[in-house]
Amino acid sequence: MEVNPPKQEHLLALKVMRLTKPTLFTNIPVTCEEKDLPGELFNQLMRDDPSTVNGAEILMLGEMLTLPQNFGNIFLGETFSSYISVHNDSSQVVKDILVKADLQTSSQRLNLSASSAAVAELKPDCCIDDVIHHEVKEIGTHILVCAVSYTTQNGEKMYFRKFFKFQVLKPLDVKTKFYNAESDLSSVTDEVFLEAQIQNITNSPMFMEKVSLEPSIMYNVAELNSVNQAGESISTFGSRAYLQPMDTRQYLYCLKPKKEFAEKAGIIKGVTVIGKLDIVWKTNLGERGRLQTSQLQRMAPGYGDVRLSLEAIPDTVTLEEPFHITCKITNCSSERTMDLVLEMCNTNSVHWCGISGRQLGKLHPSSSLCLALTLLSSVQGLQSVSGLRLTDTFLKRTYEYDDIAQVCVVSSAVKMEN
Repeated sequence: MEVNPPKQEHLLALKVMRLTKPTLFTNIPVTCEEKDLPGELFNQLMRDDPSTVNGAEILMLGEMLTLPQNFGNIFLGETFSSYISVHNDSSQVVKDILVKADLQTSSQRLNLSASSAAVAELKPDCCIDDVIHHEVKEIGTHILVCAVSYTTQNGEKMYFRKFFKFQVLKPLDVKTKFYNAESDLSSVTDEVFLEAQIQNITNSPMFMEKVSLEPSIMYNVAELNSVNQAGESISTFGSRAYLQPMDTRQYLYCLKPKKEFAEKAGIIKGVTVIGKLDIVWKTNLGERGRLQTSQLQRMAPGYGDVRLSLEAIPDTVTLEEPFHITCKITNCSSERTMDLVLEMCNTNSVHWCGISGRQLGKLHPSSSLCLALTLLSSVQGLQSVSGLRLTDTFLKRTYEYDDIAQVCVVSSAVKMEN
């Protein structure tokens, strides 16, 4: 859209057009029932229309392409292409013509001119053509500034500019979630699962050519978006990787810390950089777009001074019958020895069987101990295991552990049937 065309009469005329691919022509079907007055007239006209598809005349499908009628939408990650033409509308020769094209964004000004050299002369009815390309990397208002300077036959230096403003829209909505999987009692080897939710917020379908995670130097990544069938890797989304407007697709990745970046070295503690997503897509006519997210950051889980993890627990237990679990207690401190006391607080549904207030003894730094415990549930259904308390007698500090795990409690009759 032109903002402020020049008011002064110039010998040269500047035209700027966006280069974009055509779109499929959509016909508007007009039909009626056979008993109506037109009869088969409308249907016959649609069958004779060369822009319709044979056998699907009333489905608004077209076989022809139509040239763009407006500037259209530009989305982040696409390539903006523009055709610039300077034409000599006068009857005299113009000298020293210099055409410059800059793209002004909210944060920077980019020079898009293919050549910085001036054209020696331009005869009447002749033109200077140039095509510029730019991969759009910012959202918001963009202004294409085209400046033309030249010299008349009388030696007068002339100069004018034109401004073309357009908006860059967001094509995808990307949301990420992190899940921590404790694969070992030492958090050094813990896996991190990244779920990326990608939504197409444009009004046209996309072909998702590539969605990958480029990990940081601290992690190795494995994609979990395919399954093996008969020795062949098949995408979980099927053979057609189309994402319809407003549809969302979830991608899953598993990251493992490298050995040289173990937590013992103090590198994977706190906030760490996971990597960035690289997304490549194509529109319905093959126009390519690409987006890279900023570096994704993950907060490593903190366990405090004492870490309680489960070694063994049954999935299903019988109502009012004791069941056993195995816990592991780890002293996460690197300098201080603890003297721990175990206390068990009964809940309304799950009850502890054993002596509360028992001494566990001294636990040295970075060491751990296994503990077998017995419980009993008085309520059916999915019940939460809670109520463990560990007290360090040295510092008089108590650590509370609730919602440790969940078990499914069934009656004895259901257990016998299974």
